[in-house]
Amino acid sequence: MIRALIQLYILLLVVNAFISYIPSLQKNQWVKELNKVCDFSCKPIRKYLPPDLPFDLSPLVVIVLLNLLMLLW
Repeated sequence: MIRALIQLYILLLVVNAFISYIPSLQKNQWVKELNKVCDFSCKPIRKYLPPDLPFDLSPLVVIVLLNLLMLLW
């Protein structure tokens, strides 16, 4: 059950990363809610990443950490 929830959250992170490249969708309410859900885990990681990166690596870091968590579970 917990593995399924982690995999669902990873899927949400991937969808959010792809949607961030489509500016016309950024005004939709469901995209704003998805951003809130994904920023819960990505925002603390962004503090430790350099700000001058060409794109946001925090979802990738979170996905790797969640996969490690599933591996250890």
